[in-house]
Amino acid sequence: MTTHELVEGLNQIRDLMVSVSTGGPRIQDVDERYQRTYARISAALAAKGITNPITYGSLWDWYGRWSSGDLPSYQSRRTFVSNLFTPLLNRIQTGKEQEYKLTGWERVDRTVGEIRNRLAAAENEEQFQAVGLLCRDGLISLAQAVYVRSEHPPLDGTEPSITDANRMLESYIAVEMKGDANEELRRYAKASLRISNALTHSRTADFRSAAICVDATTTTINVIAILAGKRDPK
Repeated sequence: MTTHELVEGLNQIRDLMVSVSTGGPRIQDVDERYQRTYARISAALAAKGITNPITYGSLWDWYGRWSSGDLPSYQSRRTFVSNLFTPLLNRIQTGKEQEYKLTGWERVDRTVGEIRNRLAAAENEEQFQAVGLLCRDGLISLAQAVYVRSEHPPLDGTEPSITDANRMLESYIAVEMKGDANEELRRYAKASLRISNALTHSRTADFRSAAICVDATTTTINVIAILAGKRDPK
């Protein structure tokens, strides 16, 4: 099963779980289809070495869970299912085997979490573009967290605005990684930043461009977090 097929299958069983628990079709009418898809997905996840977090092998199993009393409303059931599927879809679609390590910059971390969730759920051009815009917001928040004008003068003499993430971060990198010994590291950090910036302004959005944008943005955040001492051993 390809990654695309696996994602489609997960979306199918997610949608069936939501629909039968929110006034949609009767379980007996769609449970056979659910079980067939569930079995294929479980096998594909096992082949990838991924533990299947969805423990409901049939929609009757899911019925037993949602009718137990703590998911009384349609919205509570939708939220429960979303929280169950989103991390798994995010892991599969982005190829990330590890969770994002928090930086301690609250707004940056919150935006990264939203970026990853949006990428996992995105299905059309507008939604992929929204991922790019969130990546841009994440870089702006990152720049605002570390840039100090008196310590990081602009490289081209142009004063950066409060949303000019590119100028602020390039100035920060130039100061915090100065010296010949850090030339390659500066190139790496600037390359990640350039990729992030280029993709956040792209008007031709699809999954691949959005996923690359997320990866480049996260890389830039991790590089700056290291420079700022956020990854130092404690």
